[in-house]
Amino acid sequence: MNQVQKLSDTELVLMEAIWECTSPVTSTELLRLFSQKGREWKGQTISTFLSRLVDKGALTATRHGRTNSYVPRISREDYKLAETQHVLDGLYKGSVKNLISALYDGDKLSDSDIAEIKQWFSEK
Repeated sequence: MNQVQKLSDTELVLMEAIWECTSPVTSTELLRLFSQKGREWKGQTISTFLSRLVDKGALTATRHGRTNSYVPRISREDYKLAETQHVLDGLYKGSVKNLISALYDGDKLSDSDIAEIKQWFSEK
């Protein structure tokens, strides 16, 4: 798994869109995609975020004339796993039990959630 710095909320929104696209993707394609979703971004704004994502190691940029095309360097699943591990290590001392306990004690787990987790573990 490639090492990627933590992404901001906006960078993550952009990466989610890139993961949904067929690689490589250009800023023009992303602008069109976000416009269709009702989010109007300026070209310079998206270029700035794409540049940051390259700097953070999340994307690779390849120049084609005056246009860059972008390819993810990390999968959505690998990024989620890295962020989950970061939260687990930082807040729960690496203990999954402490995480689940916090969710349970905070009334964030419903009976159906608990049944699902038990079913999942029994199948492993």
